[in-house]
Amino acid sequence: MRASIRTRIIRQTLKGTVLAGLALGLIPFAGSNALAQGSSILEEIVVTATRREESLQDVPISVATMSGERLNSLFTGGEDILALANRVPGLYAESSNGRAAPRFYLRGLGNIDFDLAASQPVSIVMDEVVMENTVLKSFPLFDLENIEIIRGPQGTLFGRNTTAGIVKINSRRPSHESSGYISGSLGTYTTGNLEAAYGGSLSPDTLAGRVSFVYRTRDNWISNGFTGEKDVMGEFEEIAGRVQLLWTPSDDFEALFSLQARSMEGTSSIFRANVFTTGSNELNQNFDRDVVYFDGGDNNPQGYDAFGATLMLDWDLGNSTITSITSFQDADGSSRGDIDGGVVDFTQTLTPPPGITFDPAAVNFPTGLDTLTFPGSIHVDSITEDGADTNQFTQEFRLASDTTGPFSWQVGAFYFDSELTVETETFSSFGFLGNPPQNTIVVYENTAWAVFGQGSYDVSDQLTLTAGVRYTDDEKDYRVDQYGQLLIDAGFDGFVDAFFSPINVSDDEVSWEVSANYAMSDSSSVFGRVSSGFRAQTIQGRDVAFFGTPTVAVPETITSYEIGYKADLADNRLRLNAAVFYYTIDDMQFSIIGGTGNAQQVINAKEGEATGGEVDLEWLATDNLMFTLGFAYNDTEIKDPSLSTTPCAYNEQPGGTGCTPTQPLDPSDSTKRLINGMPFPRVPESSWNFSARWGTPVGSDGEVFVFTDWIWQGESVMPLYESIEFDLDSQFEGGLKIGYRDLANNWEVALFGRNITDEENVKGFIDFSNLTGFVNEPAIWGIEGRVEFGE
Repeated sequence: MRASIRTRIIRQTLKGTVLAGLALGLIPFAGSNALAQGSSILEEIVVTATRREESLQDVPISVATMSGERLNSLFTGGEDILALANRVPGLYAESSNGRAAPRFYLRGLGNIDFDLAASQPVSIVMDEVVMENTVLKSFPLFDLENIEIIRGPQGTLFGRNTTAGIVKINSRRPSHESSGYISGSLGTYTTGNLEAAYGGSLSPDTLAGRVSFVYRTRDNWISNGFTGEKDVMGEFEEIAGRVQLLWTPSDDFEALFSLQARSMEGTSSIFRANVFTTGSNELNQNFDRDVVYFDGGDNNPQGYDAFGATLMLDWDLGNSTITSITSFQDADGSSRGDIDGGVVDFTQTLTPPPGITFDPAAVNFPTGLDTLTFPGSIHVDSITEDGADTNQFTQEFRLASDTTGPFSWQVGAFYFDSELTVETETFSSFGFLGNPPQNTIVVYENTAWAVFGQGSYDVSDQLTLTAGVRYTDDEKDYRVDQYGQLLIDAGFDGFVDAFFSPINVSDDEVSWEVSANYAMSDSSSVFGRVSSGFRAQTIQGRDVAFFGTPTVAVPETITSYEIGYKADLADNRLRLNAAVFYYTIDDMQFSIIGGTGNAQQVINAKEGEATGGEVDLEWLATDNLMFTLGFAYNDTEIKDPSLSTTPCAYNEQPGGTGCTPTQPLDPSDSTKRLINGMPFPRVPESSWNFSARWGTPVGSDGEVFVFTDWIWQGESVMPLYESIEFDLDSQFEGGLKIGYRDLANNWEVALFGRNITDEENVKGFIDFSNLTGFVNEPAIWGIEGRVEFGE
């Protein structure tokens, strides 16, 4: 994909940031401090789940964290934010938009909608700023202090669209102590990952700064078997940077200014036609990780740019603190793809490649003509490009107590304003009668404001009670700015102008929470929490590009109950956090994706219900051997006896080429299947994660170490309905790192592997035309090095 002028400007700016960071980073190498070898206790973990700094063990919320080696190891193979999937109990992530638009799930709750306007019940909060649009959620992760996964509704302090929880990303802030690092890796498929950061004092005690960047790349490695092109897909090149300035002119005021930018180009998701066989969910002979057969889509290019600026101000008033957070975020780009994942030959003269299935007379929609297709039967020749241009402005004010008394409190106000323009190229964009192609363009606007407050009271040295409430007003507008050329050339533009009138929906909701935390001893506590939240009303208008009508879903509201136990055991060598939960959702929002009608719609179910729990365990078995273990269980159920959806194209005859849905037929519409009693889509019922690190001394200042991490997820159902082909079996992946660390000079070198058993795990599907699927990343092996310097 050819870079735009804006892309080239951003790249040049970021490359300048890279050089500055490297130059600064070379200065303090000679002064590196030695690190202590081994440790005798687990370090205290500080989190900001309540918008204050508190010990993880004192917060009456189910929170898991990732930091340090366990976090950094995820990205040595060039991975993006999706690498967080299953790394802590209850968190899942996936995407059908490549590296551009991730979808997150917590406690079984998420949204399978791939549209760039889709809302999500898991909020991404990066450096105290909500990243609302799915494109903004995909900003690369680097130079991080930690990541907090906050489970359950967070409607009081964080607001709407947090019914499942929050992934809270905290970058390393500037300080007056000089510190930084350089980290690089090189692996198979010329996969590269280069990170660097440096920060320190620019003016003693007054101005500090930090600059950081990341560069991730991979060469093409997937061939197009139809065109004969070798290694033309699978690449990516991503560069991102961040510059921060911390100004502290006095003891009672500080200002933190942050700029960040991103530029990414590469290949979007790779869709593979008919890699399932009717009656089976196993990958068949049509699947070859290194080869696809595309007759369109320009080899599935993708490119996105992003830019953001945030100003955080803190005033210390003595017994309280005022915080102001002002932020602007912007992103734009597009993804193009051969969605059917195969070849449609109207001439019926091509010779299918040996070893894959084909159909010599597949009936094509909408022409009704017989076509030769491969791999397998393809009834819709689909090539689509979607582009997003989005921006958001947020402003938050908080006033929080800063005393040592038994009562602490905070109040605040929040404002949000965003605009998203989505441009879709489909068959309806084709220009007849000599007209140039014209795409469908729709615009979404969203404004919201809220006021909130929360207070905690120490009833005794053991018991703390907390209560909070938030009022939110949310308004969404939708309009069609441009219709596909086919509608215009056919003379229907006047009709659709009248039929697709602008949509305006608004609502206001109250969210609240009540919790109690009881310290059983100095090292253990139990908590109980009842909380509510809501996902704002949703407008889904992408179907306009396919001659459909927009759909609207009313807000969903959740009421959640949970109890938990937190303890530091075995002389602070074992940390155990566990929680169980139950929640119900009224007017639960679901997305109907695909099916025989190739729909993209939002609907409301009467109710959803879930029960489950999580366990997080860290164990320092010896001074040089560390284990982590996590487990999550989610039992979810859709509860709406009349709700149904159109399933995939199916053929129950012997030798049929469609899928086999197993849900009961809707008595009022035989083309649909009832989904009452189905689990929430896409989320495994159970999942595990495990990591272990062992080291042994070498000489007086060295260490040889081995680190390994593994994830396992149980069975899950990908669509809203149940089908043999789209029900996933259990899956797993593992990582490995073996290396040497110089503890005196604080550098290391290691061999690494990601997906070391080269598992071929299905991650998504397309069901409207054929049995299309897409899979995880291949095994990546390589070498990495890292050096840290300063304090």
